Amino acid sequence: MAILPIVEVPDARLRETAEPVAEVNDAVRATVADMFETMYDAHGIGLAAVQVGIMQRIVVIDLQERELEEGEPREAARDPRAFINPELSWLSEETSSYNEGCLSIPEQYAEVTRPTRCRVKWLDTTGATQEAEFDGLMSTCMQHEIDHLNGVLFIDHISRLKRGMLLKKLDKLRRG
Repeated sequence: MAILPIVEVPDARLRETAEPVAEVNDAVRATVADMFETMYDAHGIGLAAVQVGIMQRIVVIDLQERELEEGEPREAARDPRAFINPELSWLSEETSSYNEGCLSIPEQYAEVTRPTRCRVKWLDTTGATQEAEFDGLMSTCMQHEIDHLNGVLFIDHISRLKRGMLLKKLDKLRRG
């Protein structure tokens, strides 16, 4: 496994649409493993392949929501989930807001409103078709990561004014 460099705004690759995975094979499984390693290293909860410069429709998510017992290693809470060629098949009319961040837009957060629930179809790492409905943070994260596969960033869901302020803060942070 390898930790891959994370692509950051304004890199043009973040605005491209990823290509579907033609076959789930060992190379795809190795990419998934590298993506998990990269996500954990960056302390993220989700990562799309485009964020590491791989233009394929692959997403990894691990919300690590389980409470740890005292002295239990952080890894014990891990619940890694890989989604190959994920597709949103349904979105609820009900919405909720979450203060989203992104590994490709470091240390910047904004309140984003999205559908509360979503239904997703995908291939797992064996190539089997899966389908499930998600709610809460998992729904938000899934929509955020699928957006990445379509060249959309969370800042595209906020006002132009807020987006400009956020990008200015990021620029200032980078200049030190």
